[in-house]
Amino acid sequence: MFRPVLFSDLKHYNFQTFRADLFAGLTVGVVALPLAMAFAIACGLPPERGLYTAIAAGFLISLFGGCRVQIGGPTGAFIIIIASIVAQHGLGGLAVSTLLAGVFLILLGLFRMGGLIKFVPFPVVTGFTSGIAVVIFSTQLKEILGLKADLPAEFLEKLKFCAGHLSETNLHALLLCLGTTAVILGCRKLFPRLPAMLIGMLAATVAAVIFHLDVETIGMRFGELPQALPSPSLPDFRWNELPQLFVPAMTIALLAAIESLLSATVADGMTGDRHRPDTELIGQGIGNIGSVLFGGIPATGAIARTATNIRSGARTPVAGIIHAVTLTVILLLFGSQAKLIPLAALAGIMIVVCMNMSECHVFVRMFKGPKSDWIVMVITFLVTVLVDLVAAVEVGVLLSALLFIRRMALAADIKLITGELGYDGCSEQPDPDATREKHIPAGVAVFEVQGPFFFGAVNRFQEMALGMLRSGRPKLIVLRLRHVPTIDATGLHVISDFAERCRRENIPLVLSGVRPQPFRQFHKYGVSNEVGPENVCENIDKALVRVNAILAEKND
Repeated sequence: MFRPVLFSDLKHYNFQTFRADLFAGLTVGVVALPLAMAFAIACGLPPERGLYTAIAAGFLISLFGGCRVQIGGPTGAFIIIIASIVAQHGLGGLAVSTLLAGVFLILLGLFRMGGLIKFVPFPVVTGFTSGIAVVIFSTQLKEILGLKADLPAEFLEKLKFCAGHLSETNLHALLLCLGTTAVILGCRKLFPRLPAMLIGMLAATVAAVIFHLDVETIGMRFGELPQALPSPSLPDFRWNELPQLFVPAMTIALLAAIESLLSATVADGMTGDRHRPDTELIGQGIGNIGSVLFGGIPATGAIARTATNIRSGARTPVAGIIHAVTLTVILLLFGSQAKLIPLAALAGIMIVVCMNMSECHVFVRMFKGPKSDWIVMVITFLVTVLVDLVAAVEVGVLLSALLFIRRMALAADIKLITGELGYDGCSEQPDPDATREKHIPAGVAVFEVQGPFFFGAVNRFQEMALGMLRSGRPKLIVLRLRHVPTIDATGLHVISDFAERCRRENIPLVLSGVRPQPFRQFHKYGVSNEVGPENVCENIDKALVRVNAILAEKND
């Protein structure tokens, strides 16, 4: 159900809560200002695009979202995919991709998929997040070194180009960039409650003006910022380009969903609250559609700005709305002054963003975990850096799915248990239903399947069960399924084939301990009729009663 948190909170809103939200909203609005411009410029777009996104999407995500303290806006995760879409399809293609992503996010929320996003494997998230950080840093090399020429698009070509043009480095730009980074890091350590990135940007701007540094500014490249929000309008696009934008739109939607729900989960840990994941996805979708209408770029929940919002005392989504209003006021009153900001200063801000995104300690710690997991992480990382983000997400999720299937297949166990030791395999306590505790008539083979019986586990069943039919000929077979919680179509097909093979060999088959989900599927698929409804038993005791009855009939 779509239930925005704001509508619930307003029922009990008071002046004390508003005062806390006001201070938090003003603080995070100031913090978001340099980031919004830096993210847009890093994408190769004018800085106002980032501000429009932070204002429109930030307002709508707080208004319709499912997290009390979430702050929406542009984030570093989108930089590479945005730059790629613009290069291939232009600004119109980016707008349509973002619009489609907004629709996909709303559908994910409406179909209650919010809880499933958390199953995207952590190695994949770590791999492409660290990869994005490296690629973003490479895009800033031009501003860091103060080079005049444009860099190549490919990562390795960028490094090769910069290495060949080191002699052209603008020392003013390099020192200003490094100085901005140092001020931000120092301010965060000494004065953690102050807006470090804004202070770093202002300090660099003042230094560039006072000392007449030879550095490129926002005004030199983009001109003055508009001092008003644009009128809402739909993007121009050609319908025949829509199929080409489907994959980029899905990538934007997936990244927005993962990052926003991750941010909301972090917020829950800081506040003790619980967000509404499906409502949050719908809010994110509405926010992205609104961003497109006002000339913005893709948006999602921003972990750093959300954490700042919480630390500043935010209690409800009103703080996020005030953050958007604060940015609007700054744009209207001080937008003309943004032309003085050096691009090297914004590159310094992006260096800090890359440091935060890379999470080197997490990346290194992953190597202490299972080998298969860190291999997935490294492959995802390399594909992100050397190919592109879309391919990285696809490859990472595919590899993780294959590894999951392999682990589930290994967890599934099929064995002959006619003479088992009497333990259930899960504890040291004797199992009263073990075959050792029962009288198994001579010539009866008892098999047990443990774990989900799905396409990854059927090979072992086929090898053992069918191999047994070839090597020997039991009078009757009991297949115990008490530890099989689920079965898929492949499992049903294999058991159906096995039942048919037993019928041709004139070997009765009895199923024991069938649980609810497999039982329903046996009925729908027709397995129960093939085996015989009387041969599908609740437990081993009833199965043995049926076995003795069948053997008695044979002897007669």
